[in-house]
Formats: sequence, structure tokens, C-alpha cells
Amino acid sequence: MRILLAEDEAKVAEHIRRGLCEAGYAVDVAADGAEALWLAETHPYDAMVLDVMMPGQDGITALRQMRRKGLNTPVIFLTARHELEDRLRGLDAGADDYLAKPFSMAELLARLRAVLRRQRAEPLDRLRVADLELDLLTRTACRQGQEIALTNREFGLLELLMVSSPRPVSKTAIIEHVWDQHFDSGTNVVNVYVNYLREKIDRPGWAPLIHTLRGVGFVVKESEI
Repeated sequence: MRILLAEDEAKVAEHIRRGLCEAGYAVDVAADGAEALWLAETHPYDAMVLDVMMPGQDGITALRQMRRKGLNTPVIFLTARHELEDRLRGLDAGADDYLAKPFSMAELLARLRAVLRRQRAEPLDRLRVADLELDLLTRTACRQGQEIALTNREFGLLELLMVSSPRPVSKTAIIEHVWDQHFDSGTNVVNVYVNYLREKIDRPGWAPLIHTLRGVGFVVKESEI
């Protein structure tokens, strides 16, 4: 999943970015509200984490503009202000959650999982296709009773394919949701990672679940008999 983080304090932004990346998210960072608005308009994000107090354009103003433009991406506000009135302003602007500084990364990650879960048609902590199961809390995969070790990038790719199943996902959509803005779209890395997953998910003797649809993309589903 791809996250937009808007935070003007460089050290704080780097701390949060590192924590999100370690949790398996692809992260783009904006230094102010104007940059956050531009990124939100030009890239598809699964969620946004916005600081309220930023130079130039603050987070609340930026979010109001996003909502007026029809951007419904879930948003968590970060703020050093603890007053009820400030929290209400953020929620009234269209935020989905509000987290006061200082906070733990564990709490931010839990709140992110919650807003992402609410976006799904079936808000589950486990995804299942045939005998393949993905636990979104423990970030583990299991098939036929065997746990499958996945890197963060492999997990993100498999999560996207399983959330979309049985609909195929284009290579462009994979790039937009699993890699950040610095990704070189001219490389063959998506195919490489799909093959990594195939080696782990579609082992010899197991029915293949990862399929390539030429000219369309990739899909995780049971093979048609």
C-alpha cells in the first residue's frame, strides 16, 4: 500500500517515513500542504498522514481542497495540539482519524490499518484466495498449512493482488500502489517480483494461483478447470 506523508519537520518526517517503510508501505513525503495537495492530485494513494501545522498551507486547508476536488483517500491528521476544538476542525475538514504528538509508531500503524480496513468491501484482517491466506496484522502468508516468508515488497504486492481478486491488476496500478514516486517505471522489476511470488506461492505440486493476463496484468485466483 502507498502512503502520502506530509510533515514539515525533516527529522520527524524521516522517523515516520522509516517506520512506515519498515512496516511494508511505499511512502512519498511532502514538506508542506501545497506539495501534499499536488502529490495527492497526481498520484493514487491508499491513505495519507498529514501534519496539521505546516508552513504556507496547513494540513486542514490542504485536506479541504482535496475533498472539494473529490479525493476521498482516508486521512490521519498529526498534531501537537490536544484541544478538542482543534480535533473537531480536523474531523470536520474530512479527516478519518486524529493522532496527537507525541505518539508511538505502533499506534500510527494500528490506526492506518484501521482506516485501510474500512476502505475494503469486506473489512477483514485476513485475506483468503483458495488455500492461500494472508494475515494483515502479523504480515504473514500461509498456504496448505505452510508459512511462507515474504519480504515487505512481496507482501505489498501479494496484498494488492489478493484484495483485487478475482479482478486483474495492471502493471501500472501495481507500480502506483506498491512503489513510491522514485520508482523507475522503465525497469522490469514488477515482473521480477511477480516471479519471486510465484516461486513461493505456486510451488511444484500446488495448483497455480498467480496468473499473467497478456496485455492486462496479473491476477490471483483459482485456475479454471
